[in-house]
Amino acid sequence: MAGNIRLEVVTPEKYVVDEDVQIAVAPGSLGEFGVLIGHTPFLTTLKTGTMHYTDAKGVERFIFVSGGFAEALPDKVTVLAESAERRRDIDVDRAKSAMERAQERLAKQRAEDVDFNRARAALERALHRIKLAQTR
Repeated sequence: MAGNIRLEVVTPEKYVVDEDVQIAVAPGSLGEFGVLIGHTPFLTTLKTGTMHYTDAKGVERFIFVSGGFAEALPDKVTVLAESAERRRDIDVDRAKSAMERAQERLAKQRAEDVDFNRARAALERALHRIKLAQTR
């Protein structure tokens, strides 16, 4: 089926993407999924990772996403993410600093004041950002 589908990627702060695309592929919590025009409707949670899509002109684009939900409809995909950034907008130095802070927290053995789950999640986000930004 030829045609474009509308892609919206939204965070609590801003619209990251709002454009027509040929295909959108996202990291669902149960695995990566792709959506084309005419897709069966569904709703899923997202995990931290890279979302990619092919824009209406055929150019592949990449976005870091972390958490949230995706809704696929026959003519539209909406991603409501906790955080999302286009690859070109990732601040690698900031991501490296976040990675170092998370690694320091995780290195603390039996620290009462360290939330290890939160530190692991921060480390995962930082690593995904760095990997995506350095992939060209």
